[in-house]
Amino acid sequence: MHRILYLLDPLCGWCYGAAPMLDRLMAQEDLAVELIPTGLFADDGAFPMNDAFARHAWESDLRIAQLSGQRFTEEYRLKVLGDRSARVDSGPATLALTAVRLTTPGREWETLKAIQQVRYVDGRDNGDPAVIADVLSGLGLEEAAARFATADDELLSVCRIRIAEGQVQMRHFGARGVPTLIAGDGQSPRMVNASALFGDLDSLMTELKAT
Repeated sequence: MHRILYLLDPLCGWCYGAAPMLDRLMAQEDLAVELIPTGLFADDGAFPMNDAFARHAWESDLRIAQLSGQRFTEEYRLKVLGDRSARVDSGPATLALTAVRLTTPGREWETLKAIQQVRYVDGRDNGDPAVIADVLSGLGLEEAAARFATADDELLSVCRIRIAEGQVQMRHFGARGVPTLIAGDGQSPRMVNASALFGDLDSLMTELKAT
């Protein structure tokens, strides 16, 4: 079994673009893929939506759509990138993923995809805790929804630990952003070029399994 760490942020457009390839990796019986949030847009990384970020994000999103086939709708452009009362904040989504990890770990990837879709396709702000609560309820993740709604010390602590681990991995491998793949464990883990997530599955599998 080959262990793969997938470093991500729920509000990262490139992570959303990589989802089709991650779907295929998740289906490989000889890969164990672990999701690790990095807090890129959480806590001190959060900020109010502004013109410069919205313009940069949309330009990147058009490129991501070309590479991945993922949808970025007009609803998203107008209602999310166009909302100057909103914040770019992945804290709520990261906390929700951690709640799922603690209660129904086998559904964390499904939850991440739903959190991404509600933003980029449905045009709802997934930095809003109410929107995230709707996502959890819509997936039938009632226990996770309850923990998210009244976050206790354990949930908050585990969330902080996961983000810290992601940041340690980023620094250790000199990663400049997400998505980032770390292949292997023990004494020889290595970072895999993120561009491989937008290429050929067989080539990526060969790189992930290389010793």
